Order: sequence, then structure tokens, then C-alpha cells
Amino acid sequence: MSNFNRRQFLQAAGAATACAALPRAASANTYGRVVVVGGGFGGATVAKYLRLWGGDVQVTLVEPNPTHIACILSNLVLTSALSMSRITLGYSALQTNHGVSLMQGRAIAIDPPGKRLTVQTPTGQESLDYDHLVLAPGIDFAPAPGLWDPNLTPHAWQAGEQTTRLKNQIAAMRNGDRFVMTVPKSPYRCPPGPYERACVVADYLKAKRRTGAKVIVLDANPSIQAEPEAFGRAFSDTHRGVIQYFPNAQVQSIDSASRSIVTSAGTINNATVLNYIPNQKAGAIAALLGVNSTGFVPVNPLTYATAISTIHVIGDSCAVPASDGKAVPKSGHMANSEAKVCADAILRALNGEAADQNIATSSACYSPITARTASWLSANFIYGDIYDANGKVKGKGMHRLDIGEAPGQRVNNDSYQEMFTWADSLFADSFV
Repeated sequence: MSNFNRRQFLQAAGAATACAALPRAASANTYGRVVVVGGGFGGATVAKYLRLWGGDVQVTLVEPNPTHIACILSNLVLTSALSMSRITLGYSALQTNHGVSLMQGRAIAIDPPGKRLTVQTPTGQESLDYDHLVLAPGIDFAPAPGLWDPNLTPHAWQAGEQTTRLKNQIAAMRNGDRFVMTVPKSPYRCPPGPYERACVVADYLKAKRRTGAKVIVLDANPSIQAEPEAFGRAFSDTHRGVIQYFPNAQVQSIDSASRSIVTSAGTINNATVLNYIPNQKAGAIAALLGVNSTGFVPVNPLTYATAISTIHVIGDSCAVPASDGKAVPKSGHMANSEAKVCADAILRALNGEAADQNIATSSACYSPITARTASWLSANFIYGDIYDANGKVKGKGMHRLDIGEAPGQRVNNDSYQEMFTWADSLFADSFV
């Protein structure tokens, strides 16, 4: 790929900020073996761009599932606005267009000194040797207090079969029924996602004329964690009388059989639908490397390397150093952005070069508010000094330069239509 094109892609990943550096193209003589674990937005993107930019780098993608079902737009599947096929993404283009090798299996062990990964495949265990290993396993859930059975009270926070379960429960709701959902403690995957879900379910209940039906939001956090203006307005105005929002509602116990939940803000018994979204942590294979106090793997944002320089963690499982109150979000768009920085850093390392320090990443998200309107959020991050709550430099990391949220007049149908353009562009950039 030309130097100009590679620069364009990396610049786009950093939202084209003026400070973003433009990395050099990889040497055509770049050799090495890179194994990528996890075929979501982070894993698929890093596999693709390693091949696009990497000369003769061999890339193997390890993924237990034959396709990836995106969490992006999945809340619209809950209300039958979209089909599951609309968010189901395959790996054939990565293989055919880019020469990525695919191994269907689950990574179960890492041998860092031997640079070897053990994979459980349908036919037995196999070993993969690597020069660099990229882990993008997504999230796992923290243990739930009480008696939680996700088959009875689905989370639908890993899209697929869980999405279908929750969709069927919502469709069965009648007049006066209660949809009770939790918002996990930050950090968690997709900060706007729970509030978006509350809105689309409320809108669905109104469209179906479910008189007296309620959406009760039990938020473990002290306030709305993303797009507070848009969702605050949606809760108090657009969906007034349907959505009831309770902050500081940390889950103390759950009983899926009776669809009952005890929180620090009160108890609800016999909900019609109980959508418990657990607190989250790094995927198991990544967590083997060690996690911070929030349950995620600390990384160097210049390379996404862990304490072991040849093992990298990107996407939802990683913890990126950032200024207080300006955390790097866990989102599909951010995973895509991190993957490109990681790919560039690995190629530089294989060529014996230092990592580029002039890097930037970005994240954007559109959130449906009704069946016809959506809001949006955009944030850019630049590598450099990061700050504590008092404004003092506390080290190096990714500092948020700006953040934009849709003003009231832009929560409209134009934004709703733009949402699909944004999603399709991200799907293609990662998987095609």
C-alpha cells in the first residue's frame, strides 16, 4: 500500500487532528508472524491492516465463532427495526482480499517465553508460534450477586442468541408490564448503549400501545455516563411517563427465577422483563496478563503492548491511561482506531524501529432515541500529557482534546439516517 494511503488511514483513525502524526509505510521486506485473538472490531481491523501495510507479514486470526455479530445497532434488533443478518459480519473478505489466515477455535493458554499460543479447536488443541500476539477478546462479566441465569434474564450485551432471547421477551410485553434494566458500573462496553436501549424499548412500547408499560433504568453510576444532554432530554421529555431513571442503584442481589432485583436504590420484585447487564472485565485470555483495579489490562497507548512487549491488548479488554474524567471509551469505533495504531507499532517493531509518538485515536457513536431519530457523540484523543482531577500532569497517555454531542436540534431523522452510513463504513473498514 502506498505511503500516502497508509497515512490517510492512520490519520482518519485519529480523527484527522492537526497533531496526529502520519506514519511511514512499512518496508516491503517486513517479515514476521502475528497471531490475533478475537474477531471483533479490534481483532478484525488489526489483522486486515497488518496485511495491508505489512509486506510479507503472516497474520493468523483466532476466533471461536464463524461470524461476528456486532453490538453496534443491536438494540434495533431488539425492537425488530433490523434483522440479525444486518449486523452479522463474516471473515471471508479478510481471507480473500487480504490473505489473513483464519483458525476457528478458542485461545486457552499463552507461553510468553516460547512465544506460543495454545488454541482449543473442534478437533483438539493446536499451537501457534508468533513474533507478536494481539489479544482482542472483548469483555467477560464479573460474577453476579445472587442467582443470575442469563437464559431467564438475558443481558444481550454480547450480541447474538442473547439478543434474540431479549427481543422475544420484549415482544411478549402487555399493558402495565415493566421492563427493568441495569446499567453496569463504569467502565463497561459502549457507554451510551444502556441508555439507548431504554429509549428504543420505551419507543417500541408506545408504538405498540402498551398502555401503562414502564421502562425502569437502575444505573449503578451517579449519573448518565454518555450523552447526558440527549438522554436526559429523552428520559424527561421524549419518553416522559414511560422511562423511570434511578442513579446510584448498585446491584446487591438478583434472582432470575422470580425476576427480582435488590439494589442500593431499592428493590423490584416480579418484573415482566429483567434485563440485567453485569459489571464487566477483560476477556479471560487477556486477563491472564494481569489487570488493574477495574478489571482491565493496562497497556502502553503507543503500541498497546502489555508488560510483555510482544503481547498487545486492544479494544474492550485494555485499560488506556487517560486524564481523569476523560476515559478512553470501550466501543467498536475505538477498537478499530486502536487496532490501526497497534498494527503500525508492530510493523515498526518488526523493522527494528521505535514506535511513533505522534498518534491519535477517535471514537464516534450514534444512538437511536426513537424509531426515527438519533443522537450522536464524537471524541478525539491525542498522545501526550494526561492530567489528574486538579489539572496537574500525572503522566503520559491519551488525552481527550474535544468531545461533541448532538445538540437538541440534531437529534432528528437526519442523524438517524447518518447512523447507518457510519455503521456501514465501520463494518467495511474492519471486515472488508
